[in-house]
Amino acid sequence: MTKKKWLTMGVSVLALSALLLSACGTKDGGGSASEGGKSAASASVLDEIKSRGKLVVGVKYDTKLFGLKDPASGKVEGFDVDIAKALAKQIVGDENKVELKEVTSKTRIPMLDNKEIDMIIATMTINDERKKQVDFSDVYFKAGQSLLVKKGSPIKSIADVKKGTKVLAVKGSTSVDNIKQKSPDATVLEFDNYQDAFSALKAGQGDTLTTDNAILYGMAAQDSNYEVVGDPFTDEPYGIAIKKGEASLLTAVNDGLKSLQTSGDYNKIYEKWIGKVPSK
Repeated sequence: MTKKKWLTMGVSVLALSALLLSACGTKDGGGSASEGGKSAASASVLDEIKSRGKLVVGVKYDTKLFGLKDPASGKVEGFDVDIAKALAKQIVGDENKVELKEVTSKTRIPMLDNKEIDMIIATMTINDERKKQVDFSDVYFKAGQSLLVKKGSPIKSIADVKKGTKVLAVKGSTSVDNIKQKSPDATVLEFDNYQDAFSALKAGQGDTLTTDNAILYGMAAQDSNYEVVGDPFTDEPYGIAIKKGEASLLTAVNDGLKSLQTSGDYNKIYEKWIGKVPSK
């Protein structure tokens, strides 16, 4: 056999060996990694919650009646907080197995997307635009947008919000779009959270503050110099938001809400924070 033929045969053997090794690697090493990656990726948020034995929920820290942090004790309390605890009991078996993380109207969806929280329970209105970003539970609270003013204010309803009126609202909330639509000639000033907006109202930086009436009632309860005026001018159904596609968690949340209604625990939470449960 000539030297040239020997060289040709050697190159062919080496190429065949490399091909076989590559195939083996794909089947064993590469295949295992792929399967492991698929397994990790397919683990649902509900599986992760049950594995860690704790529910991580985004709630507001600045919204009296729904989620308000006591600066002295550091304790966060409110309607949304109690709903979070009740769902923790339903999902992981213990209402104390819940970790609360502060969110605002602006930060809540990014925090959910970044997996910093498992769900959002934070006075979040269900609407078509948000449905593109998150999946919502069944409605767990019905509110409506209204106005908060200092007692004696000439503003008595949405009809009085006209050109020259300074309206205070919170960034990222549906209230901003709603008030611009209802009163296009008014000036809207946006703040990062409700306490900042309420402080601005008390400091005379605006004529009225607008958001859901349930939140405004909480502010009025903080300072008797302020009152909620006029009828609600929108419907604001609140939902619990989770990452899109997490069907098992969505089912668990909706089952939990139904169980709260059936047991009467929902009504107890409602009466504790809001007052008499409205008739259906």
